[in-house]
Amino acid sequence: MGDAQKLGLDDIVEILKAAGEPTRLRLLALLSHGDLTVTDLTDILGQSQPRISRHLKLLAEAGLVDRYQEGAWAFFRLSQGGAAVALARQLLETADGADAVLARDDERLRVLKKVRADKAQAYFSRNAADWDAMRRLHVSDAEVEAKLAAMIGTEPVDAFLDLGTGTGRILQLFEGLYQRGVGVDASRDMLAVARANLDRAGITKASIRHGDIFNLPLERDEFDVVTIHQVLHFLEEPEAAIAEAARMLAPGGRLAIIDLAPHGLEHLRNDHAHIRLGFSHQILADWLEKAGLAVEEIVDLKPAHSAADALTVTIWLARDRREPAAGKIAIRRRS
Repeated sequence: MGDAQKLGLDDIVEILKAAGEPTRLRLLALLSHGDLTVTDLTDILGQSQPRISRHLKLLAEAGLVDRYQEGAWAFFRLSQGGAAVALARQLLETADGADAVLARDDERLRVLKKVRADKAQAYFSRNAADWDAMRRLHVSDAEVEAKLAAMIGTEPVDAFLDLGTGTGRILQLFEGLYQRGVGVDASRDMLAVARANLDRAGITKASIRHGDIFNLPLERDEFDVVTIHQVLHFLEEPEAAIAEAARMLAPGGRLAIIDLAPHGLEHLRNDHAHIRLGFSHQILADWLEKAGLAVEEIVDLKPAHSAADALTVTIWLARDRREPAAGKIAIRRRS
């Protein structure tokens, strides 16, 4: 721990008291793998909701855990910074992954995530053909695309990557911008639609790849622009997807994320396989900063009508902090 992370004796004792209980240490270990709800944690640990909630409250009071609300669900995550959580992470690093209790928790977490991922994958496959039409719960696609195009600009780039490419619409939208485009999606049904759309549009400089957004079949530091359009709310671990996207960026490259602002439409979880009910400016900014990116612009696009089911779309634009390599095609810096 650096000088900025130093703790007084009393602080260390309080942090160790908070973490030094079997259930609370198990909770910290689970939350180190991503954001989870109380229901998730009760399912994994096999303990009552009041008991889990009480332990989470103590961890939050010690500065080890953050809580945030998405509709009717409350998510918990390890605090994103500070000396307290740095000490907790050191403790977790000393834990033996083969420990029977921790290994069982980890296996139950993997099962839980797989069930949710399979549900989302089945949804994508069922609705691949009319996917674009099903996204019109929010502000018009035309408005979103116009704003995204304005934010990214018109300066040509070498390599462009669209994650969760779906129907390939983003590759079509920016066809005049890139020399080489790649779209990645986990659904083979979606990829078939995307390929058909690119063929129909006569776009030959973009290719479609089957791949996992958390473990991309691509070289790192390769792309000048990466987009993630209306994908994160389907993911169990959106922060991990952002980190993998950031890994793809060339020095000075930009990541654009288009997704829903926080909302309360609970039915979208069951009807449309949404895992997350939108994202706040702060949550996404935290994840982008943690991935080594500097947030340059955040724009909210509100629907023209004020119906109860109207959803706001947010666009985040962030840049890799490294300086571009000499000779690399310039990417215009916005003022």
